Amino acid sequence: MIHTSHMSGLALAAGALCILGANPASAQAATNCSLRPAVSTERQTLTCEPGLSITVERGAHYRLADRNRNGRVDAIVLDNKAALIDVDSSHLKGGFEVVTPQAIAAVRGTRWAVDVHGGTTSVLVLRGRVAVNKVSTGQGVTLRQGQGVDADRGRSPLSVTQWRPSRINALMARLGQ
Repeated sequence: MIHTSHMSGLALAAGALCILGANPASAQAATNCSLRPAVSTERQTLTCEPGLSITVERGAHYRLADRNRNGRVDAIVLDNKAALIDVDSSHLKGGFEVVTPQAIAAVRGTRWAVDVHGGTTSVLVLRGRVAVNKVSTGQGVTLRQGQGVDADRGRSPLSVTQWRPSRINALMARLGQ
C-alpha cells in the first residue's frame, strides 16, 4: 500500500511540497507511478515516469510529493524505514528529493538509499552524488559513491564517512539488492 496524505502543502526549507492523493489509486494516476508486481513481502517497488524507480522497505511510512505541482512525483517524504531511489537524469529533469524529519537529500541523477530510524536519517550513495542538508541546522554536505552520513535532530555537525561493506550490505539486503 502506498501511504499518502490528503492534498495539502508542506512548507520546508527546500520549498513547498504538494502531497499527492488521498488513496493509492489517485496517487498513482496523479504521479504516473505504479507498483511493480510483488516478488517479495519485504519491500515494494514503484516505477514512476521513465528514469525514476523507488523501492521501499516493508512497513515504511512515506508519501509521494510533487514540489512544483506539475502532476509528476519529484520527492518522497519518508518518515521511517528505508528507501532506495534510482534516478536517471537523462530521462528525469529537475532532480529528486528525499525529505525526512532530520534531513533533505537531493540529486539530479544517481542511485542512493535513505534509512530513517530512531531519530536518525542515514544516507548512502551508490552511484553519482547526493547533497544532504540537515533540517535542524541547515548544514550541508555532498556525498559521492560509497560515502554516507548520519543526520540526527540535534545540532551535531554532519560527518561524511566511507561506509563499511558490512553496513552497505545490511541496508541493501533490506531493500532486496
